[in-house]
Amino acid sequence: MTGIGTRGTAAVWTGGLALLALSTAATITIGPAGIAVGDVWAVVASRFGGAASGLTPIREGIVWDLRLPRTLLAAVCGAGLGVCGAVMQSLLRNPLADPFVLGVSSGASTGAVLVVVLGVGGGAVSLSAGAFLGALCSFALVLLLGYASGGTTDRVILAGVASMQLFSALTSFVVISSADAEQTRGVLFWLLGSLSGASWGDVGLGAAALAAVLLVCAFTTTALDAFAFGSDAASSLGVDVARVRLLLLTATALLTAALVSVAGAIGFVGLVLPHAARAVVGSGHRRLLPTTALVGALFLVWVDTAARTVMDPQEIPVGVATSLIGVPAFVVILYRGRRMS
Repeated sequence: MTGIGTRGTAAVWTGGLALLALSTAATITIGPAGIAVGDVWAVVASRFGGAASGLTPIREGIVWDLRLPRTLLAAVCGAGLGVCGAVMQSLLRNPLADPFVLGVSSGASTGAVLVVVLGVGGGAVSLSAGAFLGALCSFALVLLLGYASGGTTDRVILAGVASMQLFSALTSFVVISSADAEQTRGVLFWLLGSLSGASWGDVGLGAAALAAVLLVCAFTTTALDAFAFGSDAASSLGVDVARVRLLLLTATALLTAALVSVAGAIGFVGLVLPHAARAVVGSGHRRLLPTTALVGALFLVWVDTAARTVMDPQEIPVGVATSLIGVPAFVVILYRGRRMS
């Protein structure tokens, strides 16, 4: 698919950024405490040297300390997972690949339950840190198994499946054997994806990881385009297949690990949204990756808003909400793939 031209792509990006800014301001106003869009801009302006917002400290805290970091983290996670999904689908030449195909989320889950349930780290290691370390262990296992058995795309995918099953089993074993009812509920809520505990530190970590991976991708878009024709074709076009594949696998795994460590496993974002972006701007990665990031950010901002408000005062894990939307889209992708085969 060629998609729209350069001018059309620029218009999509400009409109997407404007819509993301408006969506961020609008979703912050949604909730039990009635806050206007003007109040949101006033609080942000006051924090950057402008006039005082005029709101009470409690209402200003709701905007700045609770809703704004949560909304921004949703945007970062949506953008990051979308980009990782687009890269993995091209790198592995599999339209059904997603950021979790390398077992990173399962490793993060194991790390999280080891900290929460077994108290590994003696209180010095937080849940997010435990999840990140677990994700790194899972990815290291994938690299060891995948490259020790040849390093081909199929071997890496099989290694990811094996790692996913292993760490999922370890997580289940720890929860069943050691967790009480309260711990099980807390861990389950996190495992399903949750942005409820978002902080500015989480936003900074996720944004920094996303920026780093986008920078790596900016220098490898030509190689990613070449991978669409297969490893042999990419090699004949001058791409160092082994080096580029390892670089991109590592970059996307680290970004996924960072996002999972602060928000849990949010499924289907990285699977479905790259296809939506590809339908608009085509398969060229110079256009595809920024578009996917914008679509992912917009999508998760609104889905998280719905997840925290639809059943107020009870909150739906955002991973559940994305799955409820993503599964029908996944079925459509499968159906379209069957018709095209």
